[in-house]
Formats: sequence, structure tokens, C-alpha cells
Amino acid sequence: MNLPRLVFAAMITLLAPTAVIHAEDIASCNFNTFSAPSGYSLSEVNGVSDDGTVVGQLVDNKTQASVAFTYSASGVFTEYAAPKSMATWLYGRNGTGINAGSYQDSAYPEHIHGFLLQSGQLTAINYPNASYTWLFDVNQTGSAVGSYSNGGASVTKGFVLINGDFTTIAYSKAQLTYPLAVNDSGVVVGSYASTSVSNGFLWQNGKFTTINYPNAKYGTALTGVNNSGVIAGNHFSAENAFGFFYENGVFKNIVYTGENVKYTMTGGINNNGLISGQIYYKGGTNVGYTAVCK
Repeated sequence: MNLPRLVFAAMITLLAPTAVIHAEDIASCNFNTFSAPSGYSLSEVNGVSDDGTVVGQLVDNKTQASVAFTYSASGVFTEYAAPKSMATWLYGRNGTGINAGSYQDSAYPEHIHGFLLQSGQLTAINYPNASYTWLFDVNQTGSAVGSYSNGGASVTKGFVLINGDFTTIAYSKAQLTYPLAVNDSGVVVGSYASTSVSNGFLWQNGKFTTINYPNAKYGTALTGVNNSGVIAGNHFSAENAFGFFYENGVFKNIVYTGENVKYTMTGGINNNGLISGQIYYKGGTNVGYTAVCK
């Protein structure tokens, strides 16, 4: 039971027109792109910490094993695979270098566990009595957010973990709730859904606020929020996802212009306004990026 960071993109199977993007809706961005290290392909580019370190997942081109990675601002990749795992993801990272992620057991029944990782030391995080736990982000105070499920057709709920105590985050009557990022004030963003249409949400002090990109056929997922309240996310059309940032009630699309570019996705945003994500090309290749946008 794998769960990519941008889980709702996998739920979209029908063809549909893209939400109309006007020139005035496009952000002005300065991009820096990067490719996977030799022998690997980029699977996911997720969050970015305040020092510019990007986290995500790689696939080994020979073995097809899925491993987590960090990519420093100076351009250094470090791969990581949790012990006895068949797949490892990193989703978020805070300013002190604590990474949040998940791994899937290599042995039956192949449960999924959340974890925190710092300086090579892994601490497993498992929601009580859940078969699957995903950990998506951790803030500067050590508060973490994730989701849990017992698999099958069961409901997937979210949580925030503070000082060892779990608080459930579950949108009313939603089948799926995924808190994907948390800032240092405890503001959480993510997505919820009961159908193939996802909804972005902001959660604070137990209260949900829905934030959806206008006219997005298959919905919205919010992937990052910084201490200034700027939110990064994606809106969905057919099998494609298109990145944006949201500030003061205004959506700005993140568009990488270039030959054969198909679409651009966001993975996260740090407290300096640096956005991370992936650029997808026609033909199936992709690169990672960081960008400053306005």
C-alpha cells in the first residue's frame, strides 16, 4: 500500500480539460533545476528545508528499489534506505535537519511506518494499532503531521504528533485526510477527499478551512506552508498536476517554460519562500527544481 506525497494525482484516471490559466495568474519565478544522480531516476521531489535541502525519493535504475534522498543546496545527493524496507520516502525536513518520512517493510504483511531521521538515527513513528502510518512533515518545534489507516477500504485519517501525543485530524465524512505540512505556529495544510475530487485544507486549533484552486476539475492538494502563511500546492487535471502558491487569497501558477515541458508540480515551500518540486517533460522524463517566485 504505497502512498506518494501527492496521493490524489494517482486517483485521477479520466481525461479532462486543464483549468484556464491566464498570463496574469502566472508567477515570476527564478528556477534552479537538478537531475537524479547517476544510476537513479527521480520518483518524488517533496519538501525543502530553510537551508535549501530538498527531500524526496529516487528509484534505482537497476534494481528498481525505491530509496529516500536529501539534496543539499550545494548540489550533494545523499541516499537513504530504512533497514529491512522495500521502499523508503522522505517528505519533509525542518531547519535543524530532522527529516520526516515513511518506509514499507520488505516482509509480509509489508506494513508502512512513519519515521523521523536525523544524522542517520531513525526513530519509528507508528499510530497506535494502525497497520499503516505515514509521516509527512516536522516543524522546528518537533511537531509532526501524518496519516494512518488499517488498509483495505478503511478510512484514512490524519494526525498531529506533539510531545508524543497524537491528535486526530479528520475532515467530517471524508474517506481520506492527508495533513501534508505544518509550520512552526502549528498551521497544517493538506487534502481531504471522498471521491476522485480532492480538496485542499488549512487546519488550525481544530478548525478546517477549505482552500481550492478555482475550476480545478479534479481538485486541489496543498503541499507546504511557511511561517509567513504562504501555501504551496497543486491543482489537478486528468493525469497532470499543476503547481501554484497561494498568498493573501491569490493563486499564482508556477510554470516552467521550455521545450517539451508538459507540466510542473510543487513539493513544498520553506520559510525563505523557496519552493521545491518537479518539472515533467513529454516522453516521461522529469527533473527537480527549487524556485523563488513572486
